[in-house]
Amino acid sequence: MKNKGIKWMAIVMAVLMVGLVAGCGDSNSKDIKIGLLNEMTGGNATLGTSITNGAKLAIKEANAKGGVLGKQIQGIVADNKSEASESANAMTKLASQDKVVAVTGTFSSSSAIAASSVAEASKVPYLAVGATNPKVTVDEKSGKVKQYTYRMCFIDPFQGTVGANFALNTLKVKSAIMLIDNSSDYSKGLAAFFKDSFTKGGGSILAEESYLQKDQDFKTILTKIKSLNAEVIYVPGYYEEVGKIVKQARELGITAPILGGDGWDSPKLVELGTAEALNNTYFTNHYSVEDTSPACKTFVEAYKKEYGQMPDAMAVLGYDAANALIDAIKRANSLEPDKIRAALSETKDFPAITGSTTLNATHDAVKSAVIIEMKDGKQVFKASVKP
Repeated sequence: MKNKGIKWMAIVMAVLMVGLVAGCGDSNSKDIKIGLLNEMTGGNATLGTSITNGAKLAIKEANAKGGVLGKQIQGIVADNKSEASESANAMTKLASQDKVVAVTGTFSSSSAIAASSVAEASKVPYLAVGATNPKVTVDEKSGKVKQYTYRMCFIDPFQGTVGANFALNTLKVKSAIMLIDNSSDYSKGLAAFFKDSFTKGGGSILAEESYLQKDQDFKTILTKIKSLNAEVIYVPGYYEEVGKIVKQARELGITAPILGGDGWDSPKLVELGTAEALNNTYFTNHYSVEDTSPACKTFVEAYKKEYGQMPDAMAVLGYDAANALIDAIKRANSLEPDKIRAALSETKDFPAITGSTTLNATHDAVKSAVIIEMKDGKQVFKASVKP
């Protein structure tokens, strides 16, 4: 609790500092500066790197076509180190020192919530990428929609419902155990929405167990879970812990299907969990590598040429978000924060690789989700679910 208080004090200080330099984008710069605020180091580094790579590719392509408003776009990378307090500090630097006109990025909901506090104080439009907790765009205390914060991904009420319905209707299970990361807003929020939908659909939650990020040994919790004999285990966590959880569960003889959310999507998942252990596991996601649409094929080819690897969902969302932000600046025909914000609010049927996207009244993306099945270490498309 003490460390948590110190972290949030740092966030408050960052908000106060940036308030002194509100709306300080440099319209006289020869380039248009866009902040890329991501998890470049720390526990979610592979996801943040993917988002950054996708955004950089979008910026490169836009610049090759002449840029925006007669200027080239410069992506300014800021590392939040996979920490909420560092996310606030990084957003402060982007707004006050780098003088960006807008910011995109961030996978973790906790980090995005912290960044959005600074974005609101600085009046810098912020388009979050993979942060799915509702509190990113809606203030928890007032219940009001944040003026300058938007997101490119679907939100957890939808993702949790998709996961619950898949468990009930496709896996045909009626009992579940939830294993929740208690240090993550994302994990706690997604678990709550899964539970609500699962129980309303006739299922029962036998137990709710918890762990913390960076835990290594889950066997005590998993031994207890095994004794309860649930038909499915729901683990709405991030890949680093999920891989270890799945591997240790299988070593203990747990054969039940394991289900989770988009935080699973990382090349490191198989490395940590092993291909064999991950069989009979599923997760909700934003995109499938098996998407055969022409737009997706073109993007995948460009990404592989640029980075020498297949893009994951965060790379695609990073690309989509950067392009949506660039599109908003074009439509605003201005670098003024309020005009960019207004243009973001009017985003409708944007042709994103992850699907046609509209930003609704709460600044959240309305779009489809997919179910991914892990088979022998490979992601296999299972189903697509519309809002």
